[in-house]
Amino acid sequence: MTPKKLKPFNQITLAFVLILAAAFPALATNETPENQDTGKPFANVWRLRGDVFVTDKQGVAHRLREGNTVYVGQQVRAAPNSEAVLKTGDYGIVAVRPGAEFVPERFAAEGKSTDRQVLRLITGSLRVITGWIGQLNRNDHRIITPSATIGIRGTDHEPYVLPANMANTSYRQGTYDKVNRGATLLDANGGNVAIDSGKVGFARDPNAAVIGNGSSTRTRALMTVLLPVLLAKVPDFYVPGSFDQELDRYSETIDAVSQKQLESRTGVKATPIPKVTPAQVAAVSEAAAEPVVAPIVGCPPLTIGETWLGRFDRAIVRRDVKTILGLFAPEIVAKATVRSGEGMATLEFKREEMVNSTLNAIASLKDYQQRRVSLEAILPEGETEATCKQVVVKSIAIEQGQMNGRPYRFEALEEYLLEQRNGEWLAIKAHTTQR
Repeated sequence: MTPKKLKPFNQITLAFVLILAAAFPALATNETPENQDTGKPFANVWRLRGDVFVTDKQGVAHRLREGNTVYVGQQVRAAPNSEAVLKTGDYGIVAVRPGAEFVPERFAAEGKSTDRQVLRLITGSLRVITGWIGQLNRNDHRIITPSATIGIRGTDHEPYVLPANMANTSYRQGTYDKVNRGATLLDANGGNVAIDSGKVGFARDPNAAVIGNGSSTRTRALMTVLLPVLLAKVPDFYVPGSFDQELDRYSETIDAVSQKQLESRTGVKATPIPKVTPAQVAAVSEAAAEPVVAPIVGCPPLTIGETWLGRFDRAIVRRDVKTILGLFAPEIVAKATVRSGEGMATLEFKREEMVNSTLNAIASLKDYQQRRVSLEAILPEGETEATCKQVVVKSIAIEQGQMNGRPYRFEALEEYLLEQRNGEWLAIKAHTTQR
């Protein structure tokens, strides 16, 4: 059957999932903070189980005991089945989970606006409960991982660096962050996502992007796939620590306790931490109501394709997650073929990851414009207008704008296989190819 073509048309929308790699600086967050705090006291060992070590600047490892002091610049490592709870100088908590390694790189708790806490998490998980530094200078209270930076908003949270040997098809290598109280901001790969209490964020390690043949490549061309996203559920590798019940109680009173200690030390009253709502954290605009779409009579492939793409484009502009999810089959595995240092690479990702990454891209774009220069729609082989169960839709989209102050222009071919289910057209296959 000869494809029917639609005249070019213009819409302000997001072109599914791809942003051209050349528009972006280096992906991984590998900043090296100044270490003027090295050698200063960071925390005391409050609780301990098993073998937890610190390595000094000479490279010598020492086994920690309760009451010991951990200093800025020392590497802390917990053996398997071992853990420690460190109480920092601002009465915050850093709980070291089994197998975790981290370095406190900057720390000052003097009751001043210059107070700071910067931790570098190498692997494994911590539970971090912020003390008064989270009240005085939350902008300099960060956790740096190989693939992300985590900022806080007055918080009890659990950052987790999942290494390659623990990654699988369900949980990719990268940085996770589970928020128990307050909120965090997960920044990675040119974008960020706000994580509210009870949610988990994820930032994929760009050096370990999984492609179709199971190999790994550094993929710089899939900005939206690499952007941090919110997960639908808490990963099962998050398990409570031996001291978590005690830490839960501590977390409930930490704001009052740390503020009292701060006032006792300096006489300065800290600014209370405001309650942060999910709407404030996400900063997502309210979606307008989806316009009523007239039912399609008969089986005109072009009309079906145009109607489906139009709903998809409008929903992205409105950030209407419900509508977007409703346009894709729950079991869909979307594909994207992009240029990489090794030629062309194909990545796969599930529906929720696709939707979240697409919407998160909006926040990082300026002067965004997109136009579809063509649209084709045909019935697949074996399909007839009498059965009208499936339609193949192809569209070339060109987008341009600014990302991080740098211009980009991008062209992609989008291909969808639509299937009619209960009177609704759903995409059961999706493939975007960088041109």
